[in-house]
Amino acid sequence: MSSIANVVNGQITNNNASATSAATKAAEAANKQAGGALDKDAFLKLLVTQMKYQDPLEPTDNTEYVSQLATFSELEEMQNLNSSMGRQSASSLIGQYVYIEETDSTGNSKTAEGTVDYVTFSGGKTYLSIEGTLYNYDDLKTVSDSEYTLAVKLADTLVKEMNKLPALNNLTKDNLTSVGNIVNAYSNMSNYQRSFMSDEASAVYNAYAQWYMNQTSEADDAGSEEEPIEQA
Repeated sequence: MSSIANVVNGQITNNNASATSAATKAAEAANKQAGGALDKDAFLKLLVTQMKYQDPLEPTDNTEYVSQLATFSELEEMQNLNSSMGRQSASSLIGQYVYIEETDSTGNSKTAEGTVDYVTFSGGKTYLSIEGTLYNYDDLKTVSDSEYTLAVKLADTLVKEMNKLPALNNLTKDNLTSVGNIVNAYSNMSNYQRSFMSDEASAVYNAYAQWYMNQTSEADDAGSEEEPIEQA
C-alpha cells in the first residue's frame, strides 16, 4: 500500500500540525457561525476537516470515524428533540399572560407584558405575538396564571383609587360617589383577590368603607324622617 506525505527540503513533514491548525480554524469559524454554540452543522464541518487533513502515514482508525458519526447522529436527534419540545412549550403559552424582557445592543433592558395571541416560527426561531407585536421566545421571563394576574391588577387598581382620595378626616359628601365605587369594587372581589392587598391597604379600605356606611346610613335616616305624613 502506498502512502503520500508532504516533502519539504528533502524531508517528510508531519501533517499533524497542519491538521491541528486547520481543525482549529474550522472550529473557530463554525463556533462563530453558530453564535458560540456548536450545532450539528459545526460538528460535521469539524469532522470533514479532520478527515481532510489527517496524516496519511498514520490515518485515523475507521472505528473512530464510526464513533464520531454516531456521536453526530445522537447530537442531531437531541437537537431535533429539543426543537420539537421547544415548539410544544411555546405553543402551550397561547392565551397565557407572559412577561418579556428584551436587551438591546447597548445593554438596555425593555420589558413588555400581555396575553399571547399566537406563536409563529421563522428562521429557526420562535416568536410570541402579544398585542400585534412579535417577541423572541428566548426573551420570555415569566409566565403568569390568568387568575393570579387578574387578582394582582384588581388589588393594585383598588389601592391606586384609594390613593386618589383625600385623607379620611378631609372627606366630604362630594367624595361619596368615589368612595362608593371603591366599596362596590371591593365587594365584587373574591377573597383570593383581596389577599393581594397589603395589611396597611386593607386597614385604609376598612376606614373608608366605614365612613361610607356611616354617610349612607345618615342619609337613609334623614330621608325617612322627611317622608310626608299621609292625611286621613
